[in-house]
Amino acid sequence: MDIFSQEIENYITSHIEPEPDFLKKLVRDTNLYTLKPRMLSGHLQGRLLKMFCAMTGAKRVVEIGTFTGYSALCMAEALPADGEVHTIDINDELEELILNGFDRAGEVGKKIHFHIGDAAELIPQMEGEFDVCFMDGNKRHYMEYLDAVYPKMRMGGLIIADNTLWDGHVLEEDRNDAQTAGIKKFNDSVCADDRFFVTMVPLRDGMTLIRKIK
Repeated sequence: MDIFSQEIENYITSHIEPEPDFLKKLVRDTNLYTLKPRMLSGHLQGRLLKMFCAMTGAKRVVEIGTFTGYSALCMAEALPADGEVHTIDINDELEELILNGFDRAGEVGKKIHFHIGDAAELIPQMEGEFDVCFMDGNKRHYMEYLDAVYPKMRMGGLIIADNTLWDGHVLEEDRNDAQTAGIKKFNDSVCADDRFFVTMVPLRDGMTLIRKIK
């Protein structure tokens, strides 16, 4: 049996915490109003992001790459009332859809601060430390994002990098487009960096978990 089949994913999602109604509505809106709805994290990955934030006791989270706000909402669910998610996207075209989704989520959405701009420039200007970072921006710039966020992560903090298997293109030696090259360089660098404890999860398009230990 193919453990990555849609049937298996359906079985998993029927045996985990249900998707809140405000997220179901956001999924519908994402499919209706965006060109690449598959970029949305979705039920399984979203519940896992919530779990990571809960397990780490996170109070401050930074996200690189907002898309329509689904993953930001999932992480905000796990935070205490005074917790904060700072989510950053360089594209302002989906701002109205994003903010409507946050408003619809009530108290959960109020924990989220939406920033428009280059994450590599904005993060160094932010005050305080972060407990969790979810990295899901432009794959060309993953190393720049890592350099920007590392000094801002608390010791023991968790960086979660998405799409690190990149549709399997990481295995293709002759594939050198900028996105694939960026992911390959990132993967090679973090696994050799003694500042981090690193593991990779083959969920969807690959998630790399990077814990700051130095």
